[in-house]
Amino acid sequence: MHIIGHFKTITSHRLKVMNMCFRCGLPWRGITHDLSKYSPTEFWEGAKYYVGVHSPIAECRKKTGKSVAWLHHKGHNPHHPEYWVDYNGPVMMPYPYVVESICDRIAAGKTYKKENFDQTKPLQYWYDHINFSPVHEKTKEFFEYVLTDLAKYGEKYILNKKYMKTTYEKICGPIKERK
Repeated sequence: MHIIGHFKTITSHRLKVMNMCFRCGLPWRGITHDLSKYSPTEFWEGAKYYVGVHSPIAECRKKTGKSVAWLHHKGHNPHHPEYWVDYNGPVMMPYPYVVESICDRIAAGKTYKKENFDQTKPLQYWYDHINFSPVHEKTKEFFEYVLTDLAKYGEKYILNKKYMKTTYEKICGPIKERK
């Protein structure tokens, strides 16, 4: 059981996502990012399967064939494309959640790859895992466009409100404000 290591890793990851979400004009998404990881369902499984170089969810799946923490996590966190799958298939992710998801993928790479992280890793990870669950075509197009720009031009280019809004509206249509 690696309680301290797991706590430090999820907290470090959250802080990275928070910083990126702030840069994209989404402070609330950053502040509330991954709070469910501190819940007993997710935290104890994470501490039990903590290895420090990749997600404990992947480690748990490798050893047991499933992850109760993942089932809980994806159901409580709308920044995961898996959250947006309904009976009729995938639903397009709303703007704040898909931007938070981009930030999440970059932060996860930095957290686990550390000095081996580079701007191409999130796109590579996306392509390596895209077939694991259904994703709405517009959401997929947005991810691939932004992650390709990240790989080409870097973080400073994509992590800002203007870039994200313009790109989302170009691919997905007008951003619907919550009422």
